[in-house]
Amino acid sequence: MQRSEHYGELQQLIDSLFESRERLTSLDLVINAEICDLHPDLLEICQIVPPGEYTRETLCDQMNSAITAHGWGGVYGTVH
Repeated sequence: MQRSEHYGELQQLIDSLFESRERLTSLDLVINAEICDLHPDLLEICQIVPPGEYTRETLCDQMNSAITAHGWGGVYGTVH
């Protein structure tokens, strides 16, 4: 499986979102993903995160579960 040109963009989004805060909501995630004009597949990962408030660790767990379920880990990368 070949890496996408968008590989690592979710990690960049996570890094920027948690640069100055410890928690964020799933709505914050989606709004920022839309502002960043993420690739539709990456935006989908953000949109399927269940509503709620997340620490970096819990958000990454949720996102990585969705990335893995789609089989996109090697294509777009996982987050931490």
